[in-house]
Amino acid sequence: MTLFGHSGPAPGVYDDPELMLVRQHLLSLDPKGERFARVLRETIDQLLDGEHTGRFDWNDLHKTEKTHAGTLVEINLLREFNFHSGVDMDYLIAGVEVDCKFSQKLYGWMIPPEALDEICLVVWADDHQGLWSAGLLRANRAKLTTSGTITKKGNRDGKFQLTKQHHALVSWLWHKEPLEENLLLHISKETQAAILTAGAGSKRSRGQAKVNELFRQVQGRRVSRTVVRTLAQQKDYMKRVRYNGGARQKLRDEGILICGDYPNHQAVAEQLGLPIPQEGENISIRVVEAKQHHDGQPQVWLEGRYWVVASPDDQPERAPLLPETRKNTSAPD
Repeated sequence: MTLFGHSGPAPGVYDDPELMLVRQHLLSLDPKGERFARVLRETIDQLLDGEHTGRFDWNDLHKTEKTHAGTLVEINLLREFNFHSGVDMDYLIAGVEVDCKFSQKLYGWMIPPEALDEICLVVWADDHQGLWSAGLLRANRAKLTTSGTITKKGNRDGKFQLTKQHHALVSWLWHKEPLEENLLLHISKETQAAILTAGAGSKRSRGQAKVNELFRQVQGRRVSRTVVRTLAQQKDYMKRVRYNGGARQKLRDEGILICGDYPNHQAVAEQLGLPIPQEGENISIRVVEAKQHHDGQPQVWLEGRYWVVASPDDQPERAPLLPETRKNTSAPD
């Protein structure tokens, strides 16, 4: 990535030394936008609070919670990057006062009168689209207006926003970048329903049934701990994945392996040609013992035999145990 991000600074940015200084500082702290992306994912998950509410859809948030999102984004970015608090604005970045504005609608940022003519860090994220953006804007008083009017007087609470013709004033740091997937939101409605309606009885048994159904229904895709926490709705939610009563044990008779983020589990996933689970992630897949018609498929050596990813035509076989985390998965010489 260049100093100016993906698309370079907007026209006129070179004429704003303070904006350029803030821009360079932010890109030096987060060249690829990975830290920004993580903060936004974690902030949305914090608002959804799946462990206690079971929610995974932004549309299920209360209006007051959505309003609070901007404050949480501001606080969480401050903590992540250890920004100094500004005197008049939210942050002091490279000696420059900067106000932070978040909106779930692109270009929907509301600028208060005290931020007029100041630099704003404008942030957008949409969980349904799975995208996010962050950029810098000099809140030029002459180029702001209110929604639905051509006046420059601001709306009833005195806030302003960008006119459509001045969207190009935003100098993007990162624009329409992928947001870490909210898996429950993006699977099919049928699969979603099968997972959410699984189980009966106590809350704990329902939670285990939902986690089992998740790994039964959603195979070959990395599943974050946030998804498990939302379905399990209990403090020790990862217990619902492990052997000793969790999904790894309960789905074994169906031939389903669940690889976690342990190095030896990652090795199994890699040898089977699957996406490799990263920190806090798991991935499930149904396997069968390798036979002649599986020649050419990726294979892994477990429990003294070779295993491959099962096809729909392969009959279920009891899955092998995954290796202990201290052992390797190498085939014998």
